[in-house]
Amino acid sequence: MNLDFNKKVSIIIIWLFHLSGLIGLLYIDKNLFASLTPLNLFISTTLLFVNQTNATRMKFFIVFAIFFVGMIAEILGVQYGLIFGNYQYGNNLGLKLLGVPILIGFNWVVLTVICGSISSKIFKKSKVLSIILGITLMLLIDITLEPIAPVLDYWEFSGSKAPLQNYIGWGITSLITQTLYQYFYKTKEFIFSINLFIAQFLFFLGFNFLA
Repeated sequence: MNLDFNKKVSIIIIWLFHLSGLIGLLYIDKNLFASLTPLNLFISTTLLFVNQTNATRMKFFIVFAIFFVGMIAEILGVQYGLIFGNYQYGNNLGLKLLGVPILIGFNWVVLTVICGSISSKIFKKSKVLSIILGITLMLLIDITLEPIAPVLDYWEFSGSKAPLQNYIGWGITSLITQTLYQYFYKTKEFIFSINLFIAQFLFFLGFNFLA
């Protein structure tokens, strides 16, 4: 499969940042590398959209809608304990709006796009099955991330462990964002998306097992 130069460079950067980030967290300076998370998220988000094809107003609108849905869900969670349970964000995810890091809204966009791109590639003829798989992949990322989030000062639930409500809330919110993405975001990109998904999954899984 032929890849253009920009996509090859983007994939190399993604793997370089995730692997060096994991090594840095485990063996160099956990606090320093955890504080660099906003930079990693910013670069991942930027490269994801650099590699999208056929930018349209509808695509920008869907990205904004997913960002809005994610932020509203998180604000309701942080401020009122709704949807995900009672939790608070730490200081390693950057600037906050009503207690929620703005980058978390972009993270909802990134996860929706990469998981939706993978699932739509697998289930080309069924949007329903594609949405279900997209939700499952998003939950898989969350399951691997939740145990290490307090350690890295990302967020922490009251009672320390994420409750069942969190995963139900993730599923419901993902259903909304995946539906928006699957039905209204045309010409999905696959190669960069699956590389970013695997890099993130292995990063979180590796830290869980090696920390």
